[in-house]
Amino acid sequence: MTANPPPGPSPDEARMSDEALLTEHEKLTGPQPDEHAHYRLVPLAMILVLSSCVLFAATYLNRYSGHFSASIYNENLLPSKNAPVAVKVDPVVFGDKLYHSAGACITCHQPAGQGIPGVYPPLAGSEWVNGAEDRVIRIVVFGLQGPVRVAGRDFGSAAMPVFGQVANSGYNWSDEKIAAVLTYVRQEWGNKAPPISADAVSSIRKAVGDRPSWSQEELLKVK
Repeated sequence: MTANPPPGPSPDEARMSDEALLTEHEKLTGPQPDEHAHYRLVPLAMILVLSSCVLFAATYLNRYSGHFSASIYNENLLPSKNAPVAVKVDPVVFGDKLYHSAGACITCHQPAGQGIPGVYPPLAGSEWVNGAEDRVIRIVVFGLQGPVRVAGRDFGSAAMPVFGQVANSGYNWSDEKIAAVLTYVRQEWGNKAPPISADAVSSIRKAVGDRPSWSQEELLKVK
């Protein structure tokens, strides 16, 4: 004989089960109450930190970017709302840099301007350095050949090279550079001579023109 199937739920029981299921579904899908009654602090703190970074970056660029003008990064210019303003360079500082540059004055006259005995004359205490500017400008611009007497000692085995922008010059220094380096040596190592201007160098260069290096005898005639 075949066993009878177990009796199912009555219609009333089935209806009650459906209502309970719908009630639970509405609880899950409906609005959820804010059980904590406040927001989480971690996201708010991150938003505050990021906003501060953005504000700082914008302020920094606005203040220091110089409107991204190429002239701002010129070592001889300062930022300006109108035309660029040239920076006035200290000739002693500039001359110091030139004197100590590779292959320039320091090679022969040494760091303290003491020179090399019998070969290169000293600049410290030199009557040529501290004397008439017309002579010392001529020496640097056009060079010096032959023997020369400095501080009671004779030098003659080496020549002073040409530094000016003249024919066969290996340096081609401008009037500003020559004036700066001369101003430096005339005020360094105890020297007390006045500074030399670029205009003075330019004036002598134009007056003399293109010529070979000077000799001591020729320079002594310059007053």
